[in-house]
Amino acid sequence: MAIIAPSVIPTLSERPIKNTVCLFDVDLTLTRPRELITPEMLRLLSALRHKVAIGFVGGSNLPKQQEQMGTPEIPVTTLFDFCFSENGLTAFRMGQPLENQSFIKWIGEENYKKLVRYLLHYIADLDIPIKRGTFIEFRNGMINVSPIGRNASMQERKEYNAYDLEHGIRTKFVEAIHKEFPDLGLTYSIGGEISFDVFPKGWDKTYCLQHIANEKNLPGGVEYTTIHFFGDKTHKGGNDYEIYEDSRTVGHSVKDPADTMAQVKELFDL
Repeated sequence: MAIIAPSVIPTLSERPIKNTVCLFDVDLTLTRPRELITPEMLRLLSALRHKVAIGFVGGSNLPKQQEQMGTPEIPVTTLFDFCFSENGLTAFRMGQPLENQSFIKWIGEENYKKLVRYLLHYIADLDIPIKRGTFIEFRNGMINVSPIGRNASMQERKEYNAYDLEHGIRTKFVEAIHKEFPDLGLTYSIGGEISFDVFPKGWDKTYCLQHIANEKNLPGGVEYTTIHFFGDKTHKGGNDYEIYEDSRTVGHSVKDPADTMAQVKELFDL
């Protein structure tokens, strides 16, 4: 893979467009869902990084993002200036970890157990074409819920996604949880092909913006006055909607990684 070494990247304060940062969703924005990033995308991101600061913000945990965008020799945290896993609950700046948060501490063990029992019962009663495994995945800042299970193959994911779009399985599931637990202060966000995220209100992708705002207070930090965000699930209910619509960002809705590349090239003359 042709990747420019991180050591030759200008420092944040030396970027030609100094006060601008570009943040990217991962699945269907930088990569195909759960697939590897292409060398072409990596080259474009490296070229962009020579002009502005760049970062990703995704709902998955860092190991999954490492699998998609890094290599055994190259940590993903060296390819971006800002790495916001789990919407920024786990965050890195220039390869160094920032303060993180925990969903389990926030919700409490008893409420968490009640929620998980309900989710598993609901999934058990779902009549869908197939079910695989890992229906609930606990993450640091959220839980990810999948009616079909995260162990589904790529083909099974695509087939389920088409079924879900037709029958609204995830949408109805979210409505049922909200009705069952109206006072837990949770938000539900549908993203990707097979799952949705459950997390505290305010812990959507806008959570990462507090790290960007605090950047000016750090040694060698920059005050970012322009924050571009690129994502595919920018419709209401999608997991990019809140940050796309946020007044602090300039939102760009993309269809797939090819569209992301085209928009970035045009916007930054690359």
